[in-house]
Amino acid sequence: MHIMEGYLSLQWCIVWWLFALPCLAYGVLHLKKVMDADREALPLLGVTGGFIFLLSSLKLPTPFGSSSHPTGTGLSAICFGPWITSVVCAIVLLFQALFLAHGGLSTLGANTVSMGIIGPLVGYTMYRLLKNTSVSMYTTVFLVTAFADLSTYVVTSFQLALGAVHPATGNVVSSFIVFLGIFAITQIPIAIVEGIVLALVFKYIVQLKPDILIHLNIFSEETINAARREADGP
Repeated sequence: MHIMEGYLSLQWCIVWWLFALPCLAYGVLHLKKVMDADREALPLLGVTGGFIFLLSSLKLPTPFGSSSHPTGTGLSAICFGPWITSVVCAIVLLFQALFLAHGGLSTLGANTVSMGIIGPLVGYTMYRLLKNTSVSMYTTVFLVTAFADLSTYVVTSFQLALGAVHPATGNVVSSFIVFLGIFAITQIPIAIVEGIVLALVFKYIVQLKPDILIHLNIFSEETINAARREADGP
C-alpha cells in the first residue's frame, strides 16, 4: 500500500520508521545468510522483487476517489519468508516513491510495515500452518497470497485512522471502520484475483521446474507430486 506524502502526521511517520528499521535490519541478516548459503536462490529472489514491483505498481481506481492495487508479496513470503520480503518491499517502495510518485519518503516506513512486514508475516504464518497438511499446494498459495494482500490494507486502514492529518472522523475506531470499508470494496476482489494468479504461477513452476521448490524446501516432493497430479486432472 502506498500512503502518500503528507497523509500521516510527522510523529506517526517516525513511529512507523522505528517499527520498520529493526525488521529491515533483521531481514538484511537473513538475506546475507541466503546469499552466502545458496547463490542459486538469487534468480528467484530477483523474480519475487520484480513480481512485487509490477503488481504493486498497478493503480486501480476505487469508487471513493482513491486507488488500490495488488501487493505481490505472497510469492516472496512463501519462498523467502517475511523478513527478506520486508527488505525487497522496502527497495521496491523506495523506487516507486522516487520515480513513480507512488507513496512518499516520510511515509516509507509506514508503507514498509503494512506491505512489507505485516502482510507477508500474515501470509507466511498461514503458509507454515498449511504447508505440511492435506490442503493442496494451490489452495495454500491462494490463501497465503489473498491474506497477505488483505492484511496489508487492514494495517493501512489502522495507520490512517491513527495518524492521518485529516482523519475520516474524530474517533480512531470510527475512522478505522471508514477507511477499512473504503478499501474493502475493491481490495477483496483484488486479493482473490491475486491469489488465483499466483496459484497459476505455481502451477507453471510445478510443470516446468519443480526441482527449485524442492531444492529451497518451499514444498516437499510429495506435495509437489500431488499438485502435479491435481494439475493434470483425472
